[in-house]
Amino acid sequence: MSDVNQPTRGRGHKARVREESIERILDAAEQLFAEFGYHGFTLKDVAARVGVSSTLIHYHFNGKDSICEAVWARRAPLSARNRLEAMRRYAEEVGDKVTVEGALSAWIDADLDVQIDDAEHWTAFGKIAAQANSAAGWGAEKMTKYFNPVVLALIDLLKKAMPECDEETIFWGYHFVSGAMTHNMARTGRLDELSHGLCSSSDFVSIKRHMAKFMAAGFEAICRQAAADKQNRTG
Repeated sequence: MSDVNQPTRGRGHKARVREESIERILDAAEQLFAEFGYHGFTLKDVAARVGVSSTLIHYHFNGKDSICEAVWARRAPLSARNRLEAMRRYAEEVGDKVTVEGALSAWIDADLDVQIDDAEHWTAFGKIAAQANSAAGWGAEKMTKYFNPVVLALIDLLKKAMPECDEETIFWGYHFVSGAMTHNMARTGRLDELSHGLCSSSDFVSIKRHMAKFMAAGFEAICRQAAADKQNRTG
């Protein structure tokens, strides 16, 4: 019986070794991507970081675009699912009593929570997402591919929270919130320097405590202004 099962065990071991090898490669690529940007590293750099030959990298991945896509595919769908689920739960809990702060908290906090609870695995990807959100070309393509449904779900919630607000203003508000969110993910350390250590750009607990409330006030202010401007135009 042991002779019969030996090939199966051998195949299982090989599969595990292959998976572990790919994970090490992706971990290294993710770190390099986060540190140096999309254009700032090569597959040779990945091989050197892992401590393997470039041949092994090419065995698993068909070029740099392939490995970068794998980095995204490993994290981005989970981020998107977490946020969509958080917004779905929030909508079910409050029914027709959606608030701007509540909608933003659902959208924001799901991503902040993984940065707080599992920084080891999410810090680098947060920095990559921050790069993508401000990059034309590859960045815009990735944000569109993975996160458009998440954004549109937030927009729908905000429309319910502010039915009197025009859609254009809501999209501008989202634009400002999105920029702030990915700036947080970048963990630049600039806040630490400016505040002489009073605040830290890596303090995601404080970011979570303040961000949704701060952004909700901004949303509500520009919507009030838009409504006032419309009233003035129509007399």
